[in-house]
Amino acid sequence: MNGATRRGLSICDTTLRDGNHAVAHQLGRADISAYARAAEAAGVDVVEVGHGNGLGASSIQVGMAALSDADMLRTAKAELRTARLGVLSIPGFASVERDLKPALDYGVDEVRVGAHCTEADVTRQQVTMLRAMGVTVKGMLLMSHMVSAAKLVEQARIMQSYGAEAVVLMDSAGAYTPEKVREKVGELVEKLDIEVGFHAHNNLGMSVVNSMAAVQAGATIVDVTARGFGAGAGNAPIELVAANLHVEQIETRIQLFGALDAADVAQEHFVKHVPTNDSVTIASGIAGVFSGFAAPVRRASARFGVDPRKILLELGNRRVVAGQEDTIIEVAMSLAAEQEALSLV
Repeated sequence: MNGATRRGLSICDTTLRDGNHAVAHQLGRADISAYARAAEAAGVDVVEVGHGNGLGASSIQVGMAALSDADMLRTAKAELRTARLGVLSIPGFASVERDLKPALDYGVDEVRVGAHCTEADVTRQQVTMLRAMGVTVKGMLLMSHMVSAAKLVEQARIMQSYGAEAVVLMDSAGAYTPEKVREKVGELVEKLDIEVGFHAHNNLGMSVVNSMAAVQAGATIVDVTARGFGAGAGNAPIELVAANLHVEQIETRIQLFGALDAADVAQEHFVKHVPTNDSVTIASGIAGVFSGFAAPVRRASARFGVDPRKILLELGNRRVVAGQEDTIIEVAMSLAAEQEALSLV
């Protein structure tokens, strides 16, 4: 933090937000209530709740949630005492009047405003408004593997100038290696005056290693989910991150046994299939494609009879990002046409 005294490590549990990707955004009230209670008991600092793509994102394009934002947030808030209730807000999905202001009325304590890693300027309205209201607000740079450390510093400084109290690098594609984590997180820690965080995905099997590398590089915020429950091959599992922090004797508010219990609660209630690495999620990591595309890519593969890995690699070539789901169908149709043409030769 540019010479500032390093703060204690904060754990943000995104099971009830990123985890919603893994069940097509169908987490119910009982799921949210049970897990929020377990996360509170575990001692996590923030419980992030909502549609997988954040506030206001429930739609035909990216998936309809089982519950409204209001229902999800009120249900979680009722179970929290010391943990803070958080949300993700991506301009374009979430609007100030329709989504953000009501969310604050439902008891949201902090907002993370996200943008593609080269588009920090779109967060200005939301970040400045929230800061003026006295709300804790942090920035998130999505798909952060796609650009250099210098570019991330530039974009993070923009968020900092708007009033963001931290910037979190999101490994949306699970494409990072520990070396890249240390390079990029370390650069932000050195060049910013605010906290730095890291949000891992496990497409290359590196979520825990990368999370620990981020901590070693100076990150003071680490995102986790129970059993790694999340998009693609999932996230950094709370139980494994807690175990590694315990072994390394790194102090946090989180209780080891509480984290283990929370993961058990999640599996009992809604983690019917623990995220694993398969050929599709690995291809997603290699291609650097948003982890949330795994499910729609599988559907397009089945519909058009093309290899899902080829779809992902082409999406990577086109540098497609979250919100461009329509391109999946376009690519699948193009590959199917190529296959048919070759079969006629």
